[in-house]
Amino acid sequence: MIYLDYQATTPLAPEAREAMLPWLGGAEGTGFANPHSAHRAGRGAAAAIEVAREQVAALLPPGGRVIFTSGATEAINLAIQGSHATRLAVSAIEHAAVLDTARFVDPETALLPVDGEGLVAADVAIPEGTELVAVMQVNNEIGTIQPVEALAARARAMGALFLCDAVQGAGKLAAPQGADLIAVSAHKLYGPKGVGALWVRDGVELFPLIHGGGQEGGLRSGTLSSALCAGFGAAAALCKTWWESDGQHVERLWTKARQLFAGWTMNGSEGQRWHGNLNIRREGLDVARLLSECRSVAISAGSACASGSGRPSHVLRAIGLSDKDARNAIRIGFGRYTGEEELERAAAAIDAAVRAQGV
Repeated sequence: MIYLDYQATTPLAPEAREAMLPWLGGAEGTGFANPHSAHRAGRGAAAAIEVAREQVAALLPPGGRVIFTSGATEAINLAIQGSHATRLAVSAIEHAAVLDTARFVDPETALLPVDGEGLVAADVAIPEGTELVAVMQVNNEIGTIQPVEALAARARAMGALFLCDAVQGAGKLAAPQGADLIAVSAHKLYGPKGVGALWVRDGVELFPLIHGGGQEGGLRSGTLSSALCAGFGAAAALCKTWWESDGQHVERLWTKARQLFAGWTMNGSEGQRWHGNLNIRREGLDVARLLSECRSVAISAGSACASGSGRPSHVLRAIGLSDKDARNAIRIGFGRYTGEEELERAAAAIDAAVRAQGV
């Protein structure tokens, strides 16, 4: 299987796996100890979490704190619901974790439109009285990179908080500046599933969603997994170390992919885009059949979180595609562990499946 679904999840880095093993523990060791216990084993587990916290914080701006969560969805819920904001404005192409949470809090949530390239204008109209603005750094379906710094400055100037879903950009792009709240996820940057974080700017007050022991600075209750946090931290540190080489590798893959899929129409901006994401469409293509027949390649028809819904992508509709055209699109994602030869073999398999459909 050639794995090309990096926006859904990334492979676990071997270094992250190794960092986790001592804290999974067993009968012979004490790495399994509760990190909130006062004994020596517990303090050791707690120390591992604090190391991980610093490693994750190194990917984010200074002047804030990292709160570990079960993932980015929880982090986003904590940010939106915990802010007690009642009037919200979010981009029309946000992940469901933002859109659904925002609408739960404010059924009249304002949607900030995008243009045909999938970009929110830096001067987009933000309704007066908005208390929280949310715009993602990199879109998970079409890879567009938003002008979050400019939008954050505008939000703060009008007295609103600014939340940035940086799940797809963390560890790959520079941290979004000017945000008050930033959500990240370990498994999108070569770490384990089941752990994420919310970065909270100093001075921003939030209220907890999960009540109990108050383990994460009073904002998030529940026993943390030292193993998951350690894996997250190791993956974050590796992103810092391999920042330049990872970026160069993705650019080579992008150039190759654009050649291999030259006959397709690309969705979203080519310039303002994370080049590890190629979202393309072919008129008349039966994507469900393609995915079924092209079993040697793992690609996506859109967001993994919305797979099986039967609904056309809200992201593709937001950039002006018809429902028919939106259903002709596939998403190809690649990164650190993708080889150029793998990409070539995947393209050949996809091309053969497309030709079998006569489109």
